[in-house]
Amino acid sequence: MLWELLKQIWWLIPLFLIISFLKSPTFKGWFGEKMVEKAANRKLPHDSYHDLQNVTLATDEGSTQIDHIYVSRFGIFVVETKNYKGWIYGKVKDAKWTQNIYGKKHLFQNPLRQNYKHIKTLENLLDLPNDVFHSVIVFTGECELKSNFPVNICRLGNFTDYILSFDQQKLSDIQVQQICQLLAKNRLDNTLKTRHQHIQNLKKQHHK
Repeated sequence: MLWELLKQIWWLIPLFLIISFLKSPTFKGWFGEKMVEKAANRKLPHDSYHDLQNVTLATDEGSTQIDHIYVSRFGIFVVETKNYKGWIYGKVKDAKWTQNIYGKKHLFQNPLRQNYKHIKTLENLLDLPNDVFHSVIVFTGECELKSNFPVNICRLGNFTDYILSFDQQKLSDIQVQQICQLLAKNRLDNTLKTRHQHIQNLKKQHHK
């Protein structure tokens, strides 16, 4: 009897696993990053903005993972992606921001602070001043930004406009080429082992 029932509903098991994966933070994060990558490829001139995606770099604390880096004569744009739903609240100096979904509140790390660490890592690696870097946060999900956020907190539809608004030259063409080469040389291999080690590094940092 039980075996007959299992034979009738076996197809529900892979379906359940697929649905669970599509709802997982890992998939949501990956999907949000892909949407940003696609939008940038469509709107940012390829000859002026050189992209590096999902860059993991070694740090004194272990490693840091940067969603997107766009290197141009107008500076280095460091992009952190958040694929969230609901209402988003927070202040620039808050350690945590709040996501409110149907009255349920969830705290998440202030992405401006995340990007600050990313930029500091890049400053040290590339030996460049802070004013060369531009921090960009992109919310890709069906969320509403409820706080009075600064202009570098963007949505999927306008982050490229924000990047293109910078028209003061910061780097020469030779510097742009050298920076791209140095980043390509120093980034860790994009493998499951690298991702696993990065997650372990994050857990160690959070437990300090």
